[in-house]
Amino acid sequence: MRKKGRFFAVVDFLYICMMIIPILAGITLRILTKPLREGINITGAQIYLKIPMPFQDLVITESQINSWLVIISIFGLCLYLTHGLSVRQTSRRQRVAEWIVEKTESMVRDSMGEYFIGFSSFIAAILALSGFSSLLSLFGLYPPTSDLNVVAGWSILVFGLITYYKLKCGPLHYLKGFTEPVAFMTPINVFGEIATPLSMAFRHYGNVLSGTVISVLVASGLQGLSNLILGWLPGILGEIPFLQIGLPAILSIYFDIFSGCLQAYIFAMLTMMYVSSGFPMEDYFKKKDNNKKHNTKKALEVK
Repeated sequence: MRKKGRFFAVVDFLYICMMIIPILAGITLRILTKPLREGINITGAQIYLKIPMPFQDLVITESQINSWLVIISIFGLCLYLTHGLSVRQTSRRQRVAEWIVEKTESMVRDSMGEYFIGFSSFIAAILALSGFSSLLSLFGLYPPTSDLNVVAGWSILVFGLITYYKLKCGPLHYLKGFTEPVAFMTPINVFGEIATPLSMAFRHYGNVLSGTVISVLVASGLQGLSNLILGWLPGILGEIPFLQIGLPAILSIYFDIFSGCLQAYIFAMLTMMYVSSGFPMEDYFKKKDNNKKHNTKKALEVK
């Protein structure tokens, strides 16, 4: 029992390291590669490497590196929460894992229906990846959700799922949907179809980036105002930005935590709404039943 307990603790420690080390590695990489600048500095993701390719160079940026660090940390968290699952004696971590699964399945069931209950793991992955990516700003790292390329990639993936379920009844049924409710609405419906991934990407990216910009501007403004009002204080006291104490932290709580998690929830809800609403469930099951009856009738005729 003691050996088993020690091995269990060692594995737990490795999973915890798997959660923490990627974040520490990201902080170290940023310190070593980010040049120091004075004043307001609002830039995009730093470019680490360019790999020559035939048509266009493959650029490795801060967003890509931080995205992988978040994925590794989330993977370590999942392994930690599911380590040592038991049917009889449930631990606190197991109850947390079960709560996450139950809440995600409940959200998918209420928003999409029982048919899409298998989407629970995908929706949980979207919530975790988006939420934790936005929270990287708390550690001074560049959040991947502030990069349009990253969020646009998620939107294209979701758009692929939407189109896949719209094509469940065949290409003709999908194309016919553009002519509803009347034929002259076809150009508008086509434009609305194209606008779906664009709106999802720009909504998520814009809200996260705007929060970062506002926080930086407010912090810089408070520093200048502090020097203007309290710069007369003797010695080092005149150099301390007293007005920066408190308010930037409150703004960080809103923009980095509340707004970041809110945008993750909105992105997940839009994913569920677009996929479930685009799926012609009644027509799909009707077509499925007709095919089944046709195959049964054909089999009886052969006999």
